[in-house]
Amino acid sequence: MGRIGLAISGGPDSLALLLLAKANLPDIVAATVDHGLRPEAADEARFVGKICADLGVDHSILTLADRPVGNPSSWARQARYHALDDWGTAKKISWLLTAHHADDQLETLLMRLNRGSGVAGLAGIRAQNKTVARPLLNWRKAELEALVAQAGLLAVDDPSNRDARYDRARMRAALSKADWLDPVAAARSASALASADAALDWTTQQLFDQRAEMGTDRITLAAGDLPYELQRRLLIACLQALNPAAAPRDDEVMRLLASLNTGQTATLAGIKCSGGAQWTFQPAPPPRTISRNS
Repeated sequence: MGRIGLAISGGPDSLALLLLAKANLPDIVAATVDHGLRPEAADEARFVGKICADLGVDHSILTLADRPVGNPSSWARQARYHALDDWGTAKKISWLLTAHHADDQLETLLMRLNRGSGVAGLAGIRAQNKTVARPLLNWRKAELEALVAQAGLLAVDDPSNRDARYDRARMRAALSKADWLDPVAAARSASALASADAALDWTTQQLFDQRAEMGTDRITLAAGDLPYELQRRLLIACLQALNPAAAPRDDEVMRLLASLNTGQTATLAGIKCSGGAQWTFQPAPPPRTISRNS
């Protein structure tokens, strides 16, 4: 298994992860990210360090130097994982564990359902993603809080978790009044959708290998007889094969599919896409420039 890294914020969820990992794993190290967004954050990180020291767990504080650009919540998440990735490389960890739980999964599922997400989005928080694993997705938050209380630990309280400016905080507040919803059942549904998404990805790759004819800067594909979802995934695969940076929005993909299925030609992500019995993809020519004589 190798060395395991733990992302520990000091909240009840991550402290429970720390306790469970200490009791069950032979070689663990922990890190706390100080995003610099709250004046209390530095003291909280040192507080976690003391708990880790008492447990005999190596602990690092990762301080983010950059300030947020755009959405602070989105920036914090991306910057946190980048810092943890660098730390994990330095510590030679095999896996990074985070403390996402069933209540987090229910929040994510409902938020994405409200945004009209497809199979991939409704799969929610993945149990495993590259070298990040989330072993607590079938645990309720209340169970984790009870574990921490039983150990006599006082968890950090992050007020941003209740800040109504953020979608997740508003969803969390709404769910606190809906105790008839079962987060563990929602976690099972998300897991089933993750399996379905993986199966669709596998099928897409098989179809791409069987049907895509690769030329020099050109792909030809017979996809008109396939279900919409497989067409959608194959279309994205073709775009990214020619332009690895392509990240089209869902609405752009929908419009392009409509064009291809009616034999039309359109351009997306710098790729000229032509419909018909065979779909063809090739780099779009550069835009024409008009010169003026002085």
